[in-house]
Amino acid sequence: MTDQDSNPQSRVLDMLHGRARKITKGESLAPPIVNAAKYALPGAPDHPFPYGRFDNPGWQAVEDAIGALEGAPVVSFPSGMAAVTAALMALAKPGARLLLPSDGYYTVRVLIDDFLAQHGIETVRIPTREMDSYDLSGFDIIWLETPSNPGLDVCDIEAICTRAHAAGAKVCVDNTTATPLLQDVLALGADMSVASDTKALAGHSDVLFGHVAAKDEALIDRVRQWRKLSGSTPGPAEAYLAYRGLMTLELRLERMCANADALARLFEGHSAVDAVRYPGLTSDPSHALAQKQMTRPGFVVGVTLADETAAERFITDCPAIFAATSFGGIQTSGERRARWGDAVPASYVRLSAGCEPTAALISAVQTTLDTL
Repeated sequence: MTDQDSNPQSRVLDMLHGRARKITKGESLAPPIVNAAKYALPGAPDHPFPYGRFDNPGWQAVEDAIGALEGAPVVSFPSGMAAVTAALMALAKPGARLLLPSDGYYTVRVLIDDFLAQHGIETVRIPTREMDSYDLSGFDIIWLETPSNPGLDVCDIEAICTRAHAAGAKVCVDNTTATPLLQDVLALGADMSVASDTKALAGHSDVLFGHVAAKDEALIDRVRQWRKLSGSTPGPAEAYLAYRGLMTLELRLERMCANADALARLFEGHSAVDAVRYPGLTSDPSHALAQKQMTRPGFVVGVTLADETAAERFITDCPAIFAATSFGGIQTSGERRARWGDAVPASYVRLSAGCEPTAALISAVQTTLDTL
């Protein structure tokens, strides 16, 4: 990888102009929505588009754009969990041992318990904060999610990858809460990057999407084969929406991260707040490590209020917070995560900073906090 390839701004430039560099006179800059189940296929079936389940021009457009940010080949999926499933199926052989964060996205744990366990997959679960010191001997797969969702703990990706590879294990990082622009997990040594692009990458809360990225051609081919054989394929219109949203990712992240930082500093000094988690705060236990491996500390803030009632009032009363279970959108959104069974206090709110004008957002949130 050249210095230019590893420069986030150069990658954004490649993402924005990648399609423009390939099209010819008269072609649209925006990728077309190709609603095709059948393609013309006379003779030998040796064309990139033999059938709608195999590939689609829209998939290729969005995969090329995300691939410019990841610095690696990408396979797209109809949701983040579809991407997670593909990554696990590509990595996990029967009887494999998997080290999994106990404080990561809970649906991954449910998927493993309800389906992968029946194939003899053995899992060991530990908190993200213990990943840095845990013995990786005997594991086949190390699954990381950092910053963790929803607790925002951080582990050292590069150091873990070095130890994992020495032990013969592959490392997959769920990079949803950071995106490739804020944290380049493949450059830090991960074998695979997976994300729910439903969140910040697409960013407009109007499409389900996901992707897997890997530099190892054999590994990404296995992911692509899983998509083809399982039929876990994104729709052409969804691919277009994901591509469209991706084009403004850098601009949105600038405002989202600035808003998250301002919110975290407001929470840190407010009497209605019992605790705040945000890797950008020097008081946060994840601060030093986040500074080392992230370009910015992200757009998600964790805030613990006095009790469950105060947390619910904060979300519903604030005119600048949208109550929702997803994150990474244009509007600031909040959710009391304990209602899903996450190991956080009952009054813990995961707040995803949006793209509102910073001063207006802070004013609205502070006014609400003052009433609690």
